[in-house]
Amino acid sequence: MTTPRNLPLEGLKVVELGHYIAGPFATRLLADLGAEVIKVEPPEGDPIRGWGSRHNGHPVWFSIHGRNKLSVTLDLKKPEGRERLRKLCARADALVENFRPGYLERVGLGPAALHQANPRLIIARVSGYGQDGPYRDKPAFGAIGEAMGGLRHLTATPGVTEHAPPRCGVSISDDLAGMYAALAVASACWGVKGDPAAKGRVIDVDLVSSVFSLMEGMLPEYGLTGAIRQPAGSAILTAAPTNTYLCADGKWLCVAGNSDLIYHRLMTLIGREDLRDDPRMADNRGRCANARELDAAIGAWTRTLPAAEAQERLEAVDVPCSRLFDMRDCAEDPHFRARQTVMEVADPLVGETLLHPAAPFRFDGIAPREMVRWTGPAVGAHNDHVFRELLGEE
Repeated sequence: MTTPRNLPLEGLKVVELGHYIAGPFATRLLADLGAEVIKVEPPEGDPIRGWGSRHNGHPVWFSIHGRNKLSVTLDLKKPEGRERLRKLCARADALVENFRPGYLERVGLGPAALHQANPRLIIARVSGYGQDGPYRDKPAFGAIGEAMGGLRHLTATPGVTEHAPPRCGVSISDDLAGMYAALAVASACWGVKGDPAAKGRVIDVDLVSSVFSLMEGMLPEYGLTGAIRQPAGSAILTAAPTNTYLCADGKWLCVAGNSDLIYHRLMTLIGREDLRDDPRMADNRGRCANARELDAAIGAWTRTLPAAEAQERLEAVDVPCSRLFDMRDCAEDPHFRARQTVMEVADPLVGETLLHPAAPFRFDGIAPREMVRWTGPAVGAHNDHVFRELLGEE
Protein backbone atom coordinates (compact mmCIF):
# COMPACT_ATOMS: atom_id res chain seq x y z
CA MET A 1 0.00 0.00 0.00
CA THR A 2 2.81 2.40 -0.79
CA THR A 3 2.63 5.67 -2.70
CA PRO A 4 5.43 7.00 -4.94
CA ARG A 5 7.33 9.79 -3.32
CA ASN A 6 6.18 13.33 -4.12
CA LEU A 7 2.73 12.62 -5.54
CA PRO A 8 0.86 15.83 -4.68
CA LEU A 9 -2.05 14.30 -2.74
CA GLU A 10 0.02 11.90 -0.64
CA GLY A 11 -1.46 11.86 2.86
CA LEU A 12 -4.94 12.94 1.77
CA LYS A 13 -7.57 10.49 3.06
CA VAL A 14 -10.73 10.03 0.99
CA VAL A 15 -13.75 7.78 1.46
CA GLU A 16 -15.65 6.79 -1.69
CA LEU A 17 -19.32 5.99 -1.18
CA GLY A 18 -21.14 5.42 -4.42
CA HIS A 19 -21.37 3.31 -7.51
CA TYR A 20 -21.21 3.27 -11.29
CA ILE A 21 -19.13 6.06 -12.78
CA ALA A 22 -19.17 9.71 -11.66
CA GLY A 23 -18.16 9.43 -7.99
CA PRO A 24 -15.71 6.56 -8.53
CA PHE A 25 -14.15 8.42 -11.47
CA ALA A 26 -13.50 11.41 -9.19
CA THR A 27 -11.81 9.20 -6.60
CA ARG A 28 -9.82 7.38 -9.26
CA LEU A 29 -8.26 10.73 -10.21
CA LEU A 30 -7.57 11.53 -6.56
CA ALA A 31 -6.07 8.07 -6.02
CA ASP A 32 -3.87 8.41 -9.10
CA LEU A 33 -2.62 11.67 -7.57
CA GLY A 34 -1.57 9.83 -4.41
CA ALA A 35 -4.59 10.07 -2.11
CA GLU A 36 -5.55 7.14 0.09
CA VAL A 37 -8.99 6.21 -1.24
CA ILE A 38 -11.15 3.73 0.67
CA LYS A 39 -13.88 2.49 -1.64
CA VAL A 40 -16.95 1.44 0.35
CA GLU A 41 -18.96 -1.19 -1.51
CA PRO A 42 -22.11 -3.10 -0.60
CA PRO A 43 -21.45 -6.75 0.27
CA GLU A 44 -22.25 -7.78 -3.31
CA GLY A 45 -19.86 -5.15 -4.74
CA ASP A 46 -20.22 -2.04 -6.88
CA PRO A 47 -22.68 -2.78 -9.73
CA ILE A 48 -20.04 -1.50 -12.16
CA ARG A 49 -18.18 -4.77 -11.57
CA GLY A 50 -20.84 -6.37 -13.77
CA TRP A 51 -20.13 -4.10 -16.75
CA GLY A 52 -17.86 -4.85 -19.69
CA SER A 53 -15.88 -7.97 -20.51
CA ARG A 54 -14.62 -10.52 -17.98
CA HIS A 55 -11.48 -12.61 -17.88
CA ASN A 56 -10.98 -15.53 -15.51
CA GLY A 57 -14.28 -14.50 -13.97
CA HIS A 58 -13.17 -10.94 -13.13
CA PRO A 59 -14.28 -7.64 -14.74
CA VAL A 60 -11.54 -6.14 -16.89
CA TRP A 61 -12.87 -2.58 -16.69
CA PHE A 62 -12.65 -2.59 -12.89
CA SER A 63 -8.90 -3.12 -13.14
CA ILE A 64 -8.79 0.58 -14.07
CA HIS A 65 -11.97 1.78 -12.34
CA GLY A 66 -10.79 0.55 -8.95
CA ARG A 67 -7.04 1.00 -9.27
CA ASN A 68 -5.09 2.48 -6.37
CA LYS A 69 -8.16 2.12 -4.12
CA LEU A 70 -8.71 0.09 -0.97
CA SER A 71 -11.95 -1.90 -1.14
CA VAL A 72 -14.08 -2.54 1.93
CA THR A 73 -17.63 -3.82 2.24
CA LEU A 74 -20.33 -2.28 4.43
CA ASP A 75 -24.07 -2.78 4.61
CA LEU A 76 -25.42 0.71 5.28
CA LYS A 77 -28.85 -0.75 6.05
CA LYS A 78 -27.39 -2.15 9.26
CA PRO A 79 -26.35 -0.07 12.32
CA GLU A 80 -22.86 -1.61 12.42
CA GLY A 81 -22.29 -0.67 8.76
CA ARG A 82 -23.32 2.92 9.39
CA GLU A 83 -21.16 3.12 12.50
CA ARG A 84 -18.11 1.90 10.61
CA LEU A 85 -18.72 4.52 7.92
CA ARG A 86 -18.80 7.23 10.59
CA LYS A 87 -15.47 5.94 11.88
CA LEU A 88 -13.99 6.01 8.39
CA CYS A 89 -15.19 9.58 7.90
CA ALA A 90 -13.84 10.60 11.31
CA ARG A 91 -10.27 9.90 10.10
CA ALA A 92 -10.84 11.14 6.53
CA ASP A 93 -10.30 14.49 4.88
CA ALA A 94 -13.08 14.01 2.34
CA LEU A 95 -16.03 11.86 1.37
CA VAL A 96 -17.20 11.51 -2.25
CA GLU A 97 -20.71 10.09 -2.75
CA ASN A 98 -23.03 9.83 -5.73
CA PHE A 99 -26.29 8.46 -4.39
CA ARG A 100 -29.59 10.08 -5.27
CA PRO A 101 -30.20 13.21 -3.15
CA GLY A 102 -31.70 12.44 0.22
CA TYR A 103 -30.49 8.84 0.49
CA LEU A 104 -27.72 9.51 3.00
CA GLU A 105 -30.08 11.59 5.13
CA ARG A 106 -32.62 8.75 5.15
CA VAL A 107 -30.06 6.30 6.54
CA GLY A 108 -28.76 8.78 9.11
CA LEU A 109 -25.54 9.64 7.26
CA GLY A 110 -26.26 13.12 5.92
CA PRO A 111 -23.77 15.99 6.22
CA ALA A 112 -25.04 17.00 9.68
CA ALA A 113 -24.40 13.52 11.05
CA LEU A 114 -21.03 13.14 9.33
CA HIS A 115 -19.87 16.56 10.49
CA GLN A 116 -20.65 15.49 14.03
CA ALA A 117 -18.11 12.70 13.53
CA ASN A 118 -15.64 15.02 11.77
CA PRO A 119 -16.35 18.78 11.70
CA ARG A 120 -13.61 19.34 9.09
CA LEU A 121 -14.83 16.72 6.62
CA ILE A 122 -15.23 17.79 2.99
CA ILE A 123 -18.32 16.11 1.53
CA ALA A 124 -18.64 16.01 -2.26
CA ARG A 125 -22.10 15.04 -3.50
CA VAL A 126 -22.49 14.07 -7.15
CA SER A 127 -25.99 13.58 -8.56
CA GLY A 128 -28.01 13.92 -11.74
CA TYR A 129 -29.61 17.32 -11.15
CA GLY A 130 -28.08 18.58 -7.90
CA GLN A 131 -29.10 18.64 -4.25
CA ASP A 132 -31.90 21.18 -4.71
CA GLY A 133 -34.19 22.53 -7.42
CA PRO A 134 -37.43 21.10 -8.84
CA TYR A 135 -35.67 18.16 -10.54
CA ARG A 136 -33.66 17.13 -7.49
CA ASP A 137 -35.47 13.84 -6.96
CA LYS A 138 -35.64 12.71 -10.58
CA PRO A 139 -33.43 9.76 -11.53
CA ALA A 140 -30.64 10.38 -14.02
CA PHE A 141 -27.76 8.63 -15.70
CA GLY A 142 -25.02 10.00 -17.94
CA ALA A 143 -27.17 10.05 -21.07
CA ILE A 144 -29.64 12.35 -19.32
CA GLY A 145 -26.85 14.78 -18.47
CA GLU A 146 -25.86 14.92 -22.14
CA ALA A 147 -29.47 15.43 -23.22
CA MET A 148 -30.43 18.18 -20.79
CA GLY A 149 -27.01 19.82 -20.66
CA GLY A 150 -27.19 20.69 -24.38
CA LEU A 151 -24.57 18.32 -25.77
CA ARG A 152 -26.77 15.72 -27.44
CA HIS A 153 -28.53 18.43 -29.47
CA LEU A 154 -25.17 19.38 -30.95
CA THR A 155 -24.13 15.85 -31.94
CA ALA A 156 -26.89 15.54 -34.54
CA THR A 157 -25.98 15.37 -38.22
CA PRO A 158 -27.03 18.66 -39.83
CA GLY A 159 -30.15 18.27 -41.93
CA VAL A 160 -30.79 14.68 -40.80
CA THR A 161 -33.95 14.23 -38.74
CA GLU A 162 -34.67 10.52 -39.14
CA HIS A 163 -31.74 9.41 -36.97
CA ALA A 164 -31.36 10.23 -33.28
CA PRO A 165 -28.35 12.40 -32.38
CA PRO A 166 -25.65 9.95 -31.23
CA ARG A 167 -23.89 9.92 -27.89
CA CYS A 168 -20.17 10.54 -28.03
CA GLY A 169 -19.35 6.90 -27.24
CA VAL A 170 -18.39 7.22 -23.57
CA SER A 171 -20.23 8.37 -20.44
CA ILE A 172 -18.97 11.90 -20.87
CA SER A 173 -21.30 13.60 -18.38
CA ASP A 174 -20.29 11.16 -15.62
CA ASP A 175 -16.63 11.70 -16.40
CA LEU A 176 -17.02 15.48 -16.46
CA ALA A 177 -18.86 15.50 -13.14
CA GLY A 178 -16.15 13.26 -11.71
CA MET A 179 -13.41 15.62 -12.85
CA TYR A 180 -15.21 18.63 -11.41
CA ALA A 181 -15.79 16.79 -8.15
CA ALA A 182 -12.11 15.86 -7.89
CA LEU A 183 -11.08 19.46 -8.53
CA ALA A 184 -13.57 20.74 -5.97
CA VAL A 185 -12.42 18.22 -3.35
CA ALA A 186 -8.77 19.15 -3.80
CA SER A 187 -9.68 22.85 -3.66
CA ALA A 188 -11.81 22.50 -0.54
CA CYS A 189 -9.15 20.44 1.21
CA TRP A 190 -6.62 23.14 0.41
CA GLY A 191 -8.98 25.69 1.99
CA VAL A 192 -9.14 23.69 5.23
CA LYS A 193 -5.43 22.88 5.35
CA GLY A 194 -3.45 24.87 7.87
CA ASP A 195 -6.49 26.51 9.47
CA PRO A 196 -7.38 24.80 12.76
CA ALA A 197 -10.65 26.74 12.93
CA ALA A 198 -11.82 25.76 9.44
CA LYS A 199 -15.01 23.77 9.10
CA GLY A 200 -15.87 21.14 6.56
CA ARG A 201 -17.83 22.01 3.47
CA VAL A 202 -20.45 20.35 1.28
CA ILE A 203 -19.78 20.30 -2.48
CA ASP A 204 -22.71 19.91 -4.89
CA VAL A 205 -21.83 18.65 -8.41
CA ASP A 206 -24.40 17.46 -10.93
CA LEU A 207 -24.28 15.80 -14.34
CA VAL A 208 -26.44 18.37 -16.13
CA SER A 209 -24.44 21.39 -14.97
CA SER A 210 -21.17 19.62 -15.77
CA VAL A 211 -22.19 19.21 -19.40
CA PHE A 212 -23.78 22.66 -19.55
CA SER A 213 -20.50 24.22 -18.42
CA LEU A 214 -18.96 23.20 -21.78
CA MET A 215 -21.42 25.16 -23.90
CA GLU A 216 -18.86 27.89 -24.63
CA GLY A 217 -20.48 31.24 -25.53
CA MET A 218 -23.86 29.82 -26.45
CA LEU A 219 -25.72 31.12 -23.40
CA PRO A 220 -24.74 34.81 -23.69
CA GLU A 221 -25.28 34.61 -27.46
CA TYR A 222 -28.80 33.37 -26.88
CA GLY A 223 -29.42 35.94 -24.16
CA LEU A 224 -28.40 38.82 -26.40
CA THR A 225 -29.74 37.77 -29.79
CA GLY A 226 -31.92 34.70 -29.33
CA ALA A 227 -29.51 32.70 -31.48
CA ILE A 228 -29.50 28.94 -30.83
CA ARG A 229 -26.43 27.12 -32.04
CA GLN A 230 -27.34 24.24 -34.31
CA PRO A 231 -25.46 21.00 -35.02
CA ALA A 232 -22.41 21.51 -37.22
CA GLY A 233 -21.40 17.90 -37.82
CA SER A 234 -17.65 17.51 -37.89
CA ALA A 235 -17.00 21.17 -38.70
CA ILE A 236 -16.34 24.08 -36.35
CA LEU A 237 -18.56 27.07 -37.06
CA THR A 238 -16.04 29.60 -35.76
CA ALA A 239 -12.91 28.39 -37.58
CA ALA A 240 -12.26 27.27 -41.15
CA PRO A 241 -11.14 25.15 -42.73
CA THR A 242 -11.52 22.59 -39.94
CA ASN A 243 -13.35 19.37 -40.71
CA THR A 244 -13.03 15.63 -41.17
CA TYR A 245 -12.52 14.31 -44.67
CA LEU A 246 -12.93 10.91 -46.31
CA CYS A 247 -9.80 9.35 -47.79
CA ALA A 248 -9.23 6.87 -50.61
CA ASP A 249 -9.08 3.86 -48.25
CA GLY A 250 -12.41 4.69 -46.59
CA LYS A 251 -10.78 6.12 -43.47
CA TRP A 252 -11.30 9.62 -42.14
CA LEU A 253 -8.78 12.41 -41.62
CA CYS A 254 -9.30 15.40 -39.35
CA VAL A 255 -7.61 18.55 -40.69
CA ALA A 256 -7.37 21.88 -38.86
CA GLY A 257 -6.18 24.65 -41.15
CA ASN A 258 -7.59 27.54 -39.21
CA SER A 259 -4.77 30.10 -38.98
CA ASP A 260 -3.73 32.28 -41.91
CA LEU A 261 -0.25 30.75 -42.22
CA ILE A 262 -1.49 27.17 -41.92
CA TYR A 263 -4.24 27.86 -44.44
CA HIS A 264 -1.67 29.10 -46.97
CA ARG A 265 0.46 25.99 -46.51
CA LEU A 266 -2.55 23.73 -46.80
CA MET A 267 -3.84 25.27 -50.03
CA THR A 268 -0.37 25.19 -51.55
CA LEU A 269 0.00 21.49 -50.72
CA ILE A 270 -3.30 20.50 -52.32
CA GLY A 271 -2.60 22.60 -55.42
CA ARG A 272 -5.30 25.20 -54.82
CA GLU A 273 -3.28 28.38 -55.07
CA ASP A 274 -6.41 30.04 -56.45
CA LEU A 275 -8.14 29.58 -53.09
CA ARG A 276 -4.95 30.44 -51.23
CA ASP A 277 -4.79 33.84 -52.92
CA ASP A 278 -8.53 34.49 -53.11
CA PRO A 279 -9.28 37.75 -51.23
CA ARG A 280 -12.47 36.17 -49.87
CA MET A 281 -10.25 33.78 -47.89
CA ALA A 282 -7.84 36.39 -46.54
CA ASP A 283 -8.97 35.92 -42.93
CA ASN A 284 -10.85 33.44 -40.77
CA ARG A 285 -14.13 35.33 -41.04
CA GLY A 286 -14.07 35.09 -44.81
CA ARG A 287 -13.07 31.44 -44.75
CA CYS A 288 -15.92 30.61 -42.38
CA ALA A 289 -18.34 32.27 -44.79
CA ASN A 290 -16.99 30.05 -47.59
CA ALA A 291 -16.30 26.91 -45.58
CA ARG A 292 -18.36 24.66 -47.84
CA GLU A 293 -16.21 25.56 -50.86
CA LEU A 294 -13.01 24.96 -48.90
CA ASP A 295 -14.25 21.63 -47.55
CA ALA A 296 -15.07 20.48 -51.08
CA ALA A 297 -11.55 21.33 -52.25
CA ILE A 298 -9.83 19.59 -49.35
CA GLY A 299 -12.15 16.59 -49.59
CA ALA A 300 -11.42 16.22 -53.30
CA TRP A 301 -7.71 16.01 -52.46
CA THR A 302 -8.02 13.57 -49.51
CA ARG A 303 -10.14 11.19 -51.59
CA THR A 304 -7.14 10.62 -53.87
CA LEU A 305 -4.90 9.30 -51.06
CA PRO A 306 -4.98 6.74 -48.25
CA ALA A 307 -5.46 8.42 -44.88
CA ALA A 308 -1.94 7.62 -43.62
CA GLU A 309 -0.31 9.07 -46.73
CA ALA A 310 -2.48 12.18 -46.66
CA GLN A 311 -1.58 12.69 -43.01
CA GLU A 312 2.13 12.27 -43.78
CA ARG A 313 2.00 14.89 -46.53
CA LEU A 314 0.09 17.36 -44.36
CA GLU A 315 2.45 16.90 -41.44
CA ALA A 316 5.41 17.49 -43.74
CA VAL A 317 4.18 21.06 -44.26
CA ASP A 318 3.15 21.50 -40.61
CA VAL A 319 -0.62 21.33 -41.00
CA PRO A 320 -2.37 19.92 -37.90
CA CYS A 321 -4.14 16.68 -38.75
CA SER A 322 -4.87 13.18 -37.54
CA ARG A 323 -6.56 10.04 -38.69
CA LEU A 324 -9.53 9.06 -36.53
CA PHE A 325 -7.95 6.58 -34.13
CA ASP A 326 -9.75 3.49 -32.93
CA MET A 327 -8.51 1.64 -29.85
CA ARG A 328 -6.05 -0.47 -31.88
CA ASP A 329 -4.51 2.73 -33.24
CA CYS A 330 -4.19 4.17 -29.73
CA ALA A 331 -2.78 0.99 -28.21
CA GLU A 332 -0.13 0.55 -30.90
CA ASP A 333 0.85 4.17 -31.53
CA PRO A 334 4.53 4.90 -30.74
CA HIS A 335 3.74 8.25 -29.13
CA PHE A 336 1.17 6.70 -26.77
CA ARG A 337 3.72 4.04 -25.84
CA ALA A 338 6.69 6.39 -25.48
CA ARG A 339 4.79 8.63 -23.04
CA GLN A 340 3.30 5.60 -21.27
CA THR A 341 -0.16 6.92 -22.11
CA VAL A 342 -0.69 3.25 -22.88
CA MET A 343 1.18 1.05 -20.43
CA GLU A 344 1.34 -2.61 -19.47
CA VAL A 345 0.22 -3.39 -15.92
CA ALA A 346 0.14 -6.81 -14.26
CA ASP A 347 -3.26 -7.55 -12.75
CA PRO A 348 -3.05 -10.46 -10.27
CA LEU A 349 -6.83 -10.70 -10.01
CA VAL A 350 -7.41 -11.06 -13.73
CA GLY A 351 -4.22 -13.10 -14.02
CA GLU A 352 -2.89 -11.25 -17.05
CA THR A 353 -0.88 -8.21 -18.02
CA LEU A 354 -3.42 -5.59 -19.07
CA LEU A 355 -3.14 -2.35 -20.97
CA HIS A 356 -3.97 0.62 -18.74
CA PRO A 357 -4.40 4.28 -19.68
CA ALA A 358 -2.07 6.56 -17.77
CA ALA A 359 -3.39 9.28 -15.53
CA PRO A 360 -3.75 12.41 -17.69
CA PHE A 361 -1.10 14.38 -15.80
CA ARG A 362 2.67 14.15 -15.53
CA PHE A 363 4.92 15.02 -12.62
CA ASP A 364 8.63 15.52 -12.99
CA GLY A 365 10.56 12.54 -11.70
CA ILE A 366 7.57 10.17 -11.49
CA ALA A 367 6.94 7.81 -14.39
CA PRO A 368 3.25 7.30 -15.23
CA ARG A 369 3.64 3.59 -14.57
CA GLU A 370 4.77 4.34 -11.00
CA MET A 371 1.44 6.03 -10.30
CA VAL A 372 -0.41 2.70 -10.65
CA ARG A 373 0.37 1.18 -7.26
CA TRP A 374 -2.14 -1.66 -7.70
CA THR A 375 -5.03 -2.61 -9.95
CA GLY A 376 -8.70 -2.81 -9.03
CA PRO A 377 -9.00 -5.16 -6.04
CA ALA A 378 -11.54 -7.87 -5.23
CA VAL A 379 -14.69 -6.90 -3.32
CA GLY A 380 -13.72 -6.30 0.30
CA ALA A 381 -10.08 -7.16 -0.29
CA HIS A 382 -8.92 -4.66 2.32
CA ASN A 383 -11.50 -5.22 5.06
CA ASP A 384 -8.92 -6.51 7.55
CA HIS A 385 -6.36 -3.82 6.74
CA VAL A 386 -8.83 -0.96 7.01
CA PHE A 387 -10.98 -2.09 9.91
CA ARG A 388 -8.25 -3.60 12.06
CA GLU A 389 -5.09 -1.68 11.19
CA LEU A 390 -6.52 1.73 10.28
CA LEU A 391 -9.57 1.84 12.56
CA GLY A 392 -8.02 -0.28 15.31
CA GLU A 393 -10.96 -2.64 15.66
CA GLU A 394 -10.48 -6.00 17.34
